[in-house]
Amino acid sequence: MAALSGLLSALVLPRGPTTQLQALALLAAGLSIGLLAGIVMRSRWSLFIAPLAHVLALELARPDLLGPTVGAIRLTEIYGVLAFLLGRGLYGLVALLPMVLGASLGVFIARRNITTRPGARPRWIVPVLIVSVLVALTVQIALPARTPPILGADGQPLPGSVAELTTVRLGGHDQTIMIRGYSTEKPVLLYLNGGPGMSGLPYTRVVLNDLSRDFVIVDWDQRGAGKSYPAIDPTSTLTPAQAVSDTIELTNYLRARFDKPKIYLVGESWGSILGVLAVQRAPELFYAFIGSGQMVSVRETDHRIYQDVLNLAARTGNPGLAAKMHSYGQPPYADLPYANVFALGQYDALYKPYTPSAAYRELGASSGIGPYGVFGSEYNLIERFDVLRGLMDMFTVMYPQIQNIDFRRDARTLKVPVYILDGTSELSARRDLTLEWFATLRAPIKTLVPFENAAHSVAFEQFEKFGVLMRETVLPQTYANP
Repeated sequence: MAALSGLLSALVLPRGPTTQLQALALLAAGLSIGLLAGIVMRSRWSLFIAPLAHVLALELARPDLLGPTVGAIRLTEIYGVLAFLLGRGLYGLVALLPMVLGASLGVFIARRNITTRPGARPRWIVPVLIVSVLVALTVQIALPARTPPILGADGQPLPGSVAELTTVRLGGHDQTIMIRGYSTEKPVLLYLNGGPGMSGLPYTRVVLNDLSRDFVIVDWDQRGAGKSYPAIDPTSTLTPAQAVSDTIELTNYLRARFDKPKIYLVGESWGSILGVLAVQRAPELFYAFIGSGQMVSVRETDHRIYQDVLNLAARTGNPGLAAKMHSYGQPPYADLPYANVFALGQYDALYKPYTPSAAYRELGASSGIGPYGVFGSEYNLIERFDVLRGLMDMFTVMYPQIQNIDFRRDARTLKVPVYILDGTSELSARRDLTLEWFATLRAPIKTLVPFENAAHSVAFEQFEKFGVLMRETVLPQTYANP
């Protein structure tokens, strides 16, 4: 039974649990199988044999999937260990641990039934502890996610405001958006996160709260990211073209829901690529495009960063760093995403010294949302894992597909107003390409706005100045209230 259940899991849930219901179902199945194994075997060997049979069947039958959390195990690197914990570790928590605890409980029940010592007192402490652990785990998995309401001066939800997590069907897949605004009458702003695979719901809620007084801000967990991680498969249909189609479909949903002829589109990093492609395809849907951490050519950027890291190694006398980069080879990297993560680890040494705004740093320290926002109330327990799984696996799927994009060649004209947030401390491998593209770009309005003490995540790192730009420049120049 344990082996058969492992085979079934491999076929039905090859990435393990990606939702609350799946996790609870696995917990119940693991507990039941373990309980039966313990009762039938009447031996503590069941605590080992049942999970082992289950895991062997699961790993042998699991189909080949893209992404390090389900791919080959690499425990020689920290990132590989993290991928193991997020994928197989989560499975162990919700399926194998209940199986072990169930087996222990089954052995206790079986041995109580064959007690030979008259008057022997039952040792209830072990089963009580087992049940307590199972109840606690079930409760943690079942706790719902929520985004806090927007409150008025009286501490009650503000009339006319909106604060919700909702599911929309885009491209045939359920995907999650967060909508927050002090008034539903305000213009709509769709924020496209980076990555590919990044989820930023808690960051948007915390950092852009003041801007939501002037806009209805929509943050979208794109397919395969964060709360939309369950929609990652089949990865064969997860393409840049489909992501653009999903963006336009979501835009039309928002236009209809809030009765607006157009919306604003803000793209961060990968989101800036997606944003440019979307306004190219359907410029009539957007008041303006705002690029933060604007990307122009991923391939050229990676080549320049590769050389910058080699130069850093030579400058600092670090032959090991150079050898590691040479071992990965020239971009686009084949060893995904491990080569990219290693290069990313050198960025701090490549950035020009800068200090994000004090307000941004204070919000980060006081918000309690944690690294990558995983402790934000917008995620349940399984989705906290999905946030990081999505970033790892989605990047692996999408990175090879965006190598041939170069806006210097492919997006020389945009038919919407364009505002580029220029972080002056951005990596030169990114910023130089952005400036080169912007210099030749043709658009009805095009504005390059320098931001001191900002690098890649300009809209967040200098969110107060970003808010001023949106309220005092972008809105007056572009918004037509219907």
